[in-house]
Amino acid sequence: MDESEGSDADLLKRVAGGDQRALAVVFDRYAPAVTRYAWAIAASRMDVEEIVQDTFVTMWRRAGEVTIAETSLLPWLLVTCRNLGRNAARKSARHEADELDETSTNRADAVRDHHDAESARDDLRWVLDEIERLDPIDRRVCELCLIEGMPYAEAAEHLGLSVGAVKQRVSRSRARLKKAVTLR
Repeated sequence: MDESEGSDADLLKRVAGGDQRALAVVFDRYAPAVTRYAWAIAASRMDVEEIVQDTFVTMWRRAGEVTIAETSLLPWLLVTCRNLGRNAARKSARHEADELDETSTNRADAVRDHHDAESARDDLRWVLDEIERLDPIDRRVCELCLIEGMPYAEAAEHLGLSVGAVKQRVSRSRARLKKAVTLR
């Protein structure tokens, strides 16, 4: 993470004071990770864009109330993203229920599609829980490379590991997660 613009705590204080430049820095720093997470919980590109936008607007509005864990604002942003995604899913489900035709075929399709989306979301939650069960260094490698999309070389430098070690840990963690998902 580029600290040249300040720590997350400093940026959050500046955002709470209305500093739009600080908001832009936070957005540039975390929008990619929040967007990847939103893709896991939203049904369409439009929903993803709305959820990401609402996440940062919520942070802007509530910056004075936000307490960050350790040194990163990312966990707060991801929880906010998840909550906004759930709200959007509930709103969408209510809207779909209002628009359903009276034909049983349309209802069956809507129920199946909703079930498939819920199943995918449950699988994602389950995979994220499995990541939490990894050894701390493997978990951090997964967070940096798989969730945040950091290149292996950058993650290796950040963690003080070789690029080969990062690749091996990602490969081993992916295999473990794949095995766990297939046994689920």
